[in-house]
Amino acid sequence: MTGARPGDAVACRALSRSFGAVKAVDGLDLTVGVGQIYGLLGPDGAGKTTTMRMLTAIMPPTSGTAAVLGHDVMREPEAVKAQIGYMSQRFSLYGDLTVEENLVFSADLFQVPAAERAERIARLLRAARLEGCLSRRAQDLSGGMKQKLALACALIHKPRALFLDEPTTGVDPLSRREFWRLLSGLVAEGVTLVVSTPYMDEASRCTCLALMHRGRVLAVGSPAQVVAGMRGAVVIVEAPDLRAARRELRRLPWASSVEAFGEALHVVADRPGREAEIAQALRAAGLEAMRVEAHSPDLEDAFVELMRRERADA
Repeated sequence: MTGARPGDAVACRALSRSFGAVKAVDGLDLTVGVGQIYGLLGPDGAGKTTTMRMLTAIMPPTSGTAAVLGHDVMREPEAVKAQIGYMSQRFSLYGDLTVEENLVFSADLFQVPAAERAERIARLLRAARLEGCLSRRAQDLSGGMKQKLALACALIHKPRALFLDEPTTGVDPLSRREFWRLLSGLVAEGVTLVVSTPYMDEASRCTCLALMHRGRVLAVGSPAQVVAGMRGAVVIVEAPDLRAARRELRRLPWASSVEAFGEALHVVADRPGREAEIAQALRAAGLEAMRVEAHSPDLEDAFVELMRRERADA
C-alpha cells in the first residue's frame, strides 16, 4: 500500500533507489496534493532526477512504494504514463523535425483523437507564443523556445499531472519568466506540477517544497514554513577582504555558519543582536567591515543551514 489519500496526486513512502553501493534516493516520503506546485529543491546529486524517473514509472524503485493519480508506479506503469506529462533535463524532442511535426508526432504517440488535434496544437502554440515557428526545425530554436516546445508536446494529451526535471537550466532569465507564466496558467486549470530545480527564485514560486540533499529530504513545507524553521539569526557582512573576514568570523563560538553569498558573507548567529560583536571581532583582527546588519533569512539561508546541520549530525 502507498498510503495515498483521495486528494493526493502523488504519494510515496520509503522510496529508495540504489546504484550498486550508492543510494541515490534514500527512504523518501512525499505527498503532493492535487493542484499543487510541488518543488524538489537541491544541488546536483541530490536525487531529484532519480526521484522524477521513479515517479514517472521510467525507473523502478529498489524499495518502497509510490502512487501517481491513484496508480501504483510498479504495478500500473502504463496507466501512470497515460495521465502525466514529463519533461526531462535534456531536450529530448527530434531536432530535425519542425515545431509542427514534433507536436503532431507527440499527438500520435499519445493517441490524441484526430478530430481534436488541430485545436489542441493551435491552442498550445498560442499559449507558448510559437505560432510563427511552425516550419522551423527544433534544433534551430533558442533554448527558451525549445523548452516551450517541449512543454507543449508534454501537454498535447491533456495530462492531469506534469513532471518537470530542471526545465529552465541554461535558459536566459526572460525565457525563465515566460516559462513560469505558462506553468502558472496550467495550475489555474487544475494541473498538478512536480518541478525539480536548483534555483531559489523558482522554488519560492512553489506551493510546497522538499529540500533534498544526498538522496534524503531535509525539510518539507511551504517556502515560508521552511524559512521560519531556520535556527539562528542571519547577519550580512561586507568587507574588502571576504576570505580573511570569513576566516576570523568562523572563530566566533556562537556563529554556526559563515558562508559567502555573492559579494557578502552571511553569518548565522545563535540569536539576534550580534552585529556589534561581529564588527568588533573584525576590527580586532585588523579588518574593517563596510556593512554589518541583520538580514531576514531566505530559502538559500535556510537550505545552507540545513545542510550544515546534516553534516554536523553525520
